[in-house]
Amino acid sequence: MIVDSQEDVGCGVPVRDHGIVLRTALRTAVVLAVLFAVLVGLLWTLQRRLVYLPSAGPVPAAAEVIRGARDVELHTADGLVLSGWFVPGPAPDAPAVLVASGNAGHRGMRAPLASALSAAGLAVLLFDYRGYGGNPGSPTESGLALDVRAARSYLLEEAGVPEDRLLYLGESLGCAVVTELAVEHPPAGLVLRSPFVDLAAVGSEHYPFLPVRALLRDRYPVADLIAAVRAPTTVVYGTADTIVPPEQSRRVADAAAQLHRLVEVPGADHNDAVLLDGEALVQAVVELVPRH
Repeated sequence: MIVDSQEDVGCGVPVRDHGIVLRTALRTAVVLAVLFAVLVGLLWTLQRRLVYLPSAGPVPAAAEVIRGARDVELHTADGLVLSGWFVPGPAPDAPAVLVASGNAGHRGMRAPLASALSAAGLAVLLFDYRGYGGNPGSPTESGLALDVRAARSYLLEEAGVPEDRLLYLGESLGCAVVTELAVEHPPAGLVLRSPFVDLAAVGSEHYPFLPVRALLRDRYPVADLIAAVRAPTTVVYGTADTIVPPEQSRRVADAAAQLHRLVEVPGADHNDAVLLDGEALVQAVVELVPRH
């Protein structure tokens, strides 16, 4: 029997058609690969605009929103002047809380938290990172580390807060900021509200189709760092958090070298008021205040 040389014996499809299909598939794969490479390149270039979500303001004067508060300036080691609000305590040696905010908005949104902590007898410092709340500069992991050190220096050197009476409170992204600070400068107590394992871990939850861990410049390895913090640590999280998965906050608590307490707030999402300035959060701070 003679077989036509232009046909595939098994299925009767012309060989030339196989070639067309193969070339089409190859071109499609190349186009998709190029588009993916372009997307990855854009994400690499613009990633910090996607990671950090600052609000420029306007930010009102401290006394307009918090009773007894005053506007202050924080001076970073790389020459920036950042704005903040300081709420003095009832006595010069009152314990103080350095609050490191989350990713969105500005310090004005944390005014109810500052008021609640002040009512509990604590001095409070709210500040905005570089690029937030009208501050100069652009946020980066190393930059925020300098910012929180400027905040700590203000409390110790200008506000006169005793070092052994200073607590840190971090909120989401701020958890990473104060945990890194706590490794070098242990506080009297550390409260982490909705901490993530590291930035790549939480990024992968929201962008599972991207090589997040390979792309990120800023790491914020909270779970790794908390194991080196020698201070009583409380972790507060909401069970319905859609931004930071609750299991990540529990993993941070498991990794803490000196876990004091794990506070679960049932049904609370990431930005619910109960997690922003609710009783559970305020009490978690107050109970870590050192007693003299």
